[in-house]
Amino acid sequence: MILVIAEQQNGVLNRASIEAVVAAQQAGGTIKVAVAGAHAAAAAATLAEAAVAEVIVLQAAALDTYTLDGYVAGLAHVIAAEKPEHVFLPHTYQTRDFAPALAVKLGMALVTDCIATRGQGSAFVAVRPMFQGKLCADVAPVGAALITFQIGAVRADALARGAAAAPVREAAISVDAGTIRQKPEAPFREAKAAVDLTQAERIVSVGRGIKDQEKIELARQLAAALGAELGASRPICDAGWLPMDRQVGSSGQTVAPKLYLALGISGAIQHLVGMKGARTIVAINKDAEAPIFEVADYGIVADLFEVVPAMLKELQP
Repeated sequence: MILVIAEQQNGVLNRASIEAVVAAQQAGGTIKVAVAGAHAAAAAATLAEAAVAEVIVLQAAALDTYTLDGYVAGLAHVIAAEKPEHVFLPHTYQTRDFAPALAVKLGMALVTDCIATRGQGSAFVAVRPMFQGKLCADVAPVGAALITFQIGAVRADALARGAAAAPVREAAISVDAGTIRQKPEAPFREAKAAVDLTQAERIVSVGRGIKDQEKIELARQLAAALGAELGASRPICDAGWLPMDRQVGSSGQTVAPKLYLALGISGAIQHLVGMKGARTIVAINKDAEAPIFEVADYGIVADLFEVVPAMLKELQP
């Protein structure tokens, strides 16, 4: 049995949680999902639509607001009770915070930022990228393990839905509030008022081909016309032309939007690692040999300063 730990906020599931459920479905076998926090019952109703055996809602006042100690205590209780073969989690900021401590408490292996799994039982391996995506390693954990999945590694729309809603069970978890050493604060964000590109359905990203900071306004206009967020490659953020929370890539955010439009981005491996999970990739670049075209679904070999104004004209209401 695989237990998926889902993440929600105010009853709304993080899309990466659905991806973790899809990863469990692809691995095969019985699947259960656990979700905690205030308004978890609303998120559980969404999870129950998936083809899973059961959804477990963790009930405890100490779990209403996220803290590392609270979640480690609560999740350790349910994992010990369910005894899963493996635990799947989305590779989010919150998971990165508590998963190492949870693994230590349970004496389980932790394999992070995976993109796939293969086999079952003693033949089970988790696949994770190494060296900024240049290689992939097969990691064979000894015994049960916590496995976190890179955002965009699997497609959320591949979720298998059940013929009927899965049963939802409330599990009363006893968590001593006195043992929680952290003071709950607002959910973590990259920077004040930052955008979370991991949740964007459309992204327009700019690279060095934009030439200078003033011309980023052209990309900003295209993003507004498409209802998209504005992203960038590392050189743009390093130059201070856009804030670091807009960076896509191995040292920025990993994204998986429905549409990724790359303007003047050559496609260095560090950038491709962060966006290759997009459903549809459109690249505009004057260099026909640019690596970005190797992953693009649609490629336009042309000057972006000619193409983008033409696109804006077509997008005018």
